[in-house]
Amino acid sequence: MTQTNQPLTERKAWKALGEHYGKVRTLHLRDLFAEDAKRGERLSAQGAGLYLDYSKNRITDETVKLLVQLAEEAGLRGRTGAMFNGEKINITEGRAVLHVALRAPKGATIMVDGENVVPKVHAVLDKMADLANRVRSGAWKGFTGKPIRNVINIGIGGSDLGPVMAYEALKHYSDRRLTFRFVSNVDGIDFVEATRDLDPTETLFVVSSKTFTTLETMTNAQSARAWLVSALGGDQKAVGRHFVAVSTNAEKVSQFGIDTANMFGFWDWVGGRYSMDSAIGLSTMLAIGPENFLAMLDGFHQMDEHFRTTPFERNLPVLLGLLSVWYNDFFGAQTVAVLPYEQYLKRFPAYLQQLTMESNGKHVTLDGNVVDYDTGPVYWGEPGTNGQHSFYQLIHQGTRLIPCDFIAFGQALAPLGRHHDILLANVFAQAEALAFGKTSAEVKAEGTADWLVPHRVFEGNRPSNMILADRLTPGALGKLVALYEHSVFTQGVIWQIDSFDQWGVELGKVLAQRIIPELESASEPKLSHDSSTNNLIRFYRKMKGSPLV
Repeated sequence: MTQTNQPLTERKAWKALGEHYGKVRTLHLRDLFAEDAKRGERLSAQGAGLYLDYSKNRITDETVKLLVQLAEEAGLRGRTGAMFNGEKINITEGRAVLHVALRAPKGATIMVDGENVVPKVHAVLDKMADLANRVRSGAWKGFTGKPIRNVINIGIGGSDLGPVMAYEALKHYSDRRLTFRFVSNVDGIDFVEATRDLDPTETLFVVSSKTFTTLETMTNAQSARAWLVSALGGDQKAVGRHFVAVSTNAEKVSQFGIDTANMFGFWDWVGGRYSMDSAIGLSTMLAIGPENFLAMLDGFHQMDEHFRTTPFERNLPVLLGLLSVWYNDFFGAQTVAVLPYEQYLKRFPAYLQQLTMESNGKHVTLDGNVVDYDTGPVYWGEPGTNGQHSFYQLIHQGTRLIPCDFIAFGQALAPLGRHHDILLANVFAQAEALAFGKTSAEVKAEGTADWLVPHRVFEGNRPSNMILADRLTPGALGKLVALYEHSVFTQGVIWQIDSFDQWGVELGKVLAQRIIPELESASEPKLSHDSSTNNLIRFYRKMKGSPLV
């Protein structure tokens, strides 16, 4: 599928937004709120149990109208339908993009190449639930007859970031009798530290690799295999009781020693960074149980339906996506800070980094033309209130405009005295301070010495969104992830890029395969890289004591 629409910068709404920006860029949020007593209530939206206050953005009603018009001119509704209908919108790989099928309810129909994929999705979910129930109940025994007490997920990218984020986010609901660890980095320290205090006879590895050839994952898996077999007297039969696979390569899985009955598949229409609700989430299901996992899928689905059916001006993912375009392309903001005021969401910003930047870090359009506008802002963040005592200084008084997404919950999962009230007071206060700041007159009125006044002035006019939910449940996590998935999609449609390929991760991996034997060679290799890389290889070989010319 090739997009034939006119170039983005030639669209009527884009040009109108450029003119509009010239009129509103100097408006201050202080004045916008002063002129509209109901602004904080009016510029808000609800959907699928989430509440979005977007009133503290540098926008007017006209801005929203023009952004919605831009989405309409981009064909967002049609592109959304194409995705949900299984059309191959990932054009560079010729694939459908159907993470929404992973959370479709039983009885739904989503066709890919003439086949309804929903029954297959639920067949895998049922198989996952069977394994999870056996492991959690103690019915699954290790090679020596002991029940499993430890689960280690081995993967990288979407096969790690999603599961580890979900485990941390939903730890409140996890079975605390089980220990969960996650290994992704090919740095041996990652594996050694994950296993150093564990009993191999009570440990189950979940190896997640679609092809079962991913370099980092399979290097770690081979080390895990050696660790286990060595501890169990060298008996290779032990592997089948301590390893399961999330993969589609039955031959490689079997060669590794894993019974293919314990292989959990997924499909080429599932991108890695969109896969945490597929079999890649097996470790999540092992931790929180099938019932909670299905509740998470229902949360995903509720947000899917909100995105698919709600008018743009009240559509949460669309509003977030359009605001990101507004700041990225008109204000020149290069980053977005995601700031969850919920300790369980401490890995959520890291998860979003892959979701957003691997999706929209593209420099050519669907038609292969180089873009002449910015795409893909940098997403980053830490949980509040920790960030307030580090990088918030730059957000408040620095020279860069950094739009912020605050995330908070009305109910604490671990109520403790005044803690939650203080936490929520902080998140509301930070959004207020960013928006309205503190004028020199206000600083002077406090009796501050004239020379100190400039240092204590807060310009304000720093935009933010506030996303609220009742409490962090499995369903709420699904809604939050889907919210950002569809926001990313919205941005990609506006920018006319393919949000679902990731060719940028390939080149370095290919070159690494060439360099590995040059580092490991027993004799001095003949090098043909650039002079810097050649020198670094020789220097490393000298450091490790390898032969040199």
